[in-house]
Amino acid sequence: MFYWLIELSNTFPGFGAVRTFLNVFRYITFRTGGAVVTGALFVFLFGPWIIDHLRIRQGKGQPIRADGPQSHLAKKGTPTMGGLMILSGLTVGTVLWANPLNPYVWIVLAVTLGFGFVGFYDDYLKVTKQTTTGFGSKLRLLIEAAIALVACYALVRLNRDPASTALTIPFLKDTVLHFGWFFVVFGAFVIVGAGNAVNLTDGLDGLAIVPVMIATASFAMIAYLAGNAVFADYLQIKYVAGTGELAVLCGALLGAGLGFLWFNAPPASIFMGDTGSLALGGMLGAIAVAVKHEIVLAVIGGLFVLEAVSVIVQVVSFKMTGKRIFRMAPIHHHFEQLGWTEPQIVIRFWIISVMLALAGLSTLKLR
Repeated sequence: MFYWLIELSNTFPGFGAVRTFLNVFRYITFRTGGAVVTGALFVFLFGPWIIDHLRIRQGKGQPIRADGPQSHLAKKGTPTMGGLMILSGLTVGTVLWANPLNPYVWIVLAVTLGFGFVGFYDDYLKVTKQTTTGFGSKLRLLIEAAIALVACYALVRLNRDPASTALTIPFLKDTVLHFGWFFVVFGAFVIVGAGNAVNLTDGLDGLAIVPVMIATASFAMIAYLAGNAVFADYLQIKYVAGTGELAVLCGALLGAGLGFLWFNAPPASIFMGDTGSLALGGMLGAIAVAVKHEIVLAVIGGLFVLEAVSVIVQVVSFKMTGKRIFRMAPIHHHFEQLGWTEPQIVIRFWIISVMLALAGLSTLKLR
C-alpha cells in the first residue's frame, strides 16, 4: 500500500508535503522499526486470547519428560504451541512493512512457516497423545530437508552470480570455497541444522527466545549491510542485491519475540513448542544462506551449536561405550543436575549469546 501511495503521489502535482512524508517508507531502517512495533503490539494484544484458547483446547498442556529434572513437573498443564503467537506477529509485521516485490522475503518467510507447520504437527501429536515424542524423527527431517532444498535452489537461481554457490570464510577477504550445485545441499543442511539446534535449546522458560532475538538482531544488521552495495564494498563482504529487505523480516521477529517473552518469562504462561523453535531456527538458517554468512551463523548461534553437539556427543558416547558424558542432555539440563537454578542457566546463557553475537559481528570488519 505504501509503495502504491508513493507512486500515486508522484503522478499528481501539488502533493509535495505528502510525498515527503511517504518517502520515509522507502527506507529499510524505518520499515524495520515499524515491523518491530507491529510484531510486538500484535502479540501483546492477541497473546492472552491465544493462550486462553490453547489452554482450553489442549487440556493437560505439554507433556513433561518423566526422566527430566524434577523441578519441571511443576510446569505440568502449561499450554504449548506458543510459536503460533510469534509466527502470527512475524507474518503480520512482515506483510505490512516489507516490500512485497522482494523475493527474498517470501522465500525466507516460506521456510519459516513451513518449518512452523512441521513443528505444529509435532506439538499436536504430543498434546493429543500426551507423549513427549511426536511423529517419526526420520520423516520430520525428510520434510524439513525438502523445504530447505527447495528454498536453497530458489536462492541460488535468484542470485545468478557465480558466488551464489560459494562459501565465504570469515576473517579472510578473498578466500571462498566453490561448491557448485552441491551448495544447495550444503545450504539445506545449514537450514535444517539451525532449525533443530534451536529446537533442542528450547527447554527452559525464556532460554531459546532471547538468544534467537540476539541472533536475529545481528542478522538484521548483516542483511542490511550485505544488501547495500556501498557498505558491502567498504566492509569487503559479499554484496547480495535485495537481501537488505530481510532486515524488515528480522524486525518483525524481534517485535513478536519481545511480545512472546512477556508471556514466556518465568513462570511461563505458555511454551514456544516445536511450532516456534523449528520455525525460528529455520528462519535464521535461511537468512544466513541468503546473505552468504553461513559460517558466521555458527558463531553468532554458537549456543545453539553447543546444545546440538551436546546431544550428539551424549548419544554417540552412550551407544559406543555405554557411558554418558553429561548428566543429562541437552547441556542446559546437565547444569540443572549440577545444581544451577533455572534463572541462573537462562541468564548466563543469554550472556554467552551476547558475547557470541559480538564475536560474529566482528567478522564484518576483521577481514
